Amino acid sequence: MLSSTSLKPISNPKNPFFSLFLIQNTSLFSFHLPFPPSKTLLKPISATLIPPNAQPQQQQLYQPFRPPPSPLPAQFRSLDPQARLEVLANRLGLWFEYATLIPCLYQEGFSPPSIEETTGISGIEQNRLIVASQVRESLIQSKTDENVLSFFDTGGAELLYEIRPLSATQRAEAARYIVENRLDAKGAQDLARAMKDFPRRKTDKGWKSFEHKLPGDCLSFMYYRQSREHRNPSEQRTAALRQALEVAESESAKKEVLEELEGGEGEKEEKGDDLDYGVRVPIVRMKFGEVAEATSVVVFPVCKAEENDREILAAPLECRSGGDFGVVEAEKGWKRWVVLPGWEPVVRLRNGGVVVAFGDARVLPWKANRWYKEEDILVVMDRNRKEVELDNGFYLVTVDGGGLKVDRGSALKERGVKESLGTVVLVVRPPKEETDDQLSDEDWE
Repeated sequence: MLSSTSLKPISNPKNPFFSLFLIQNTSLFSFHLPFPPSKTLLKPISATLIPPNAQPQQQQLYQPFRPPPSPLPAQFRSLDPQARLEVLANRLGLWFEYATLIPCLYQEGFSPPSIEETTGISGIEQNRLIVASQVRESLIQSKTDENVLSFFDTGGAELLYEIRPLSATQRAEAARYIVENRLDAKGAQDLARAMKDFPRRKTDKGWKSFEHKLPGDCLSFMYYRQSREHRNPSEQRTAALRQALEVAESESAKKEVLEELEGGEGEKEEKGDDLDYGVRVPIVRMKFGEVAEATSVVVFPVCKAEENDREILAAPLECRSGGDFGVVEAEKGWKRWVVLPGWEPVVRLRNGGVVVAFGDARVLPWKANRWYKEEDILVVMDRNRKEVELDNGFYLVTVDGGGLKVDRGSALKERGVKESLGTVVLVVRPPKEETDDQLSDEDWE
C-alpha cells in the first residue's frame, strides 16, 4: 500500500549519477498542501498494486447442478431397488409407468442381463419399453388427443416404438393414423418408414400429388413408388397400386394412383400379346443410403467396358449366401463386385447376372442431345438371354476395336447379328444430391 507518508527516495544502483541527482534535488519531490496541516484527510489516499499479468475476472458461467424432476410416478418413488424389481417382474401397473423404473435401476448399477434374470424382461424388451415411454411422453408434450393416447395404454409399447424415428409433429399424426386404421407393429413400421422417406423423394414421378402432412398419403406414395419397380403389366404392380389407392387420403393422391392403375390396365388390353411390349429397360438413380436401408440385396461381379468378351464369359455365374450370417460365396474368385438393392429386375436374374461399368453414360443409346451425361453408370445384364430377338430390346455386344457397348436389337438385326453377350435388364446411375434429371422409359433412342 502506498501513501503520502510512506514514500521513500528513489534510487537506481546501476546509475549513481541519477541517485546523486535525486538526493541533491529533493525539492523536486516536495509540495505544499492546499489546507493547514492541522486539518487531516478524512480518508487516506491509497492505491493497490496490480500484477502486470493479471487478467480481468470473467463472469462465472458454471451453474450448480440441479437434478431434473423424478420421472417416476408417485407410487414408485419411495420403493427400494428390490421392490422396483418386483414391480417389473409382476408387471404392476401400466407399461409406461413401470417402464420408468428401468433407467433408474441402470443408474443404481443394475445391468440389462441382471434385470432380465430377475424380472424375465429381456434386454430388447427393456429398450423397447424405455423408448416407447419416451415417444409417449413426446405425444403428451405435443398435446395429442386423450383418446389417441389411451389407445396405447394396453400393449402400445410395440406400436410406439416403431414411430421413434419421426419428429414430434410426425409422431402425433402417425399415432392418430395408427389408431384410426388399427395398424399392427408391421404396419406402424411401414408407416414410419414412408413418412421418414417421403421428403427425400421430391424428384420421383408423381411426388407432388401426395400431401406430406398426411400419413396415409406418405404410405400411399411408398406403395405407388414400389409399383414402378415391377414389370408393367404384372400382378405385383397392380397389387401395389391397389394398396396405394386404398390408403391414400387426399383426392390428388387418389387421382394420381387411379390414373396409373387404369393406364396400366388399358395398356395391357391394347398391347395384348405383342412380343415387343414390356422390353423397355428401367433406368434407376441410386439414393444415398439405399443399399443400407434395403431389406434384401443382390451381389454381382463387375466387368469394365474397356475389357473384352472373355472377361464377361469368365465372370462367376452364381453367388449364394448361407449360414446364420448370410455369408456370400461365389463359385470362383473375382476382382470387382457391386451390391445393389433387391429390385425385381435384378432379383429375377438369379444365375448369370453380370454388371458392366461404363465411365461415360453417353455411350448408351439415349435420345440425341437430350440426356448426354458424362457420369459413371452400371449396366446389369442377363448372360442367359443372348439371342437377339426383340427390336426394342437392348443387348451387350463387343466393339470391333475392342471393348463393350450397348446396342438396340433392331440395329443389330440390320447388321446381321443374331447373338449377343447378354440382354440388358437395368441401368443404374450414381447417387447425387440433386436428382432433377431422372430418365424415363421414353428416353431410349
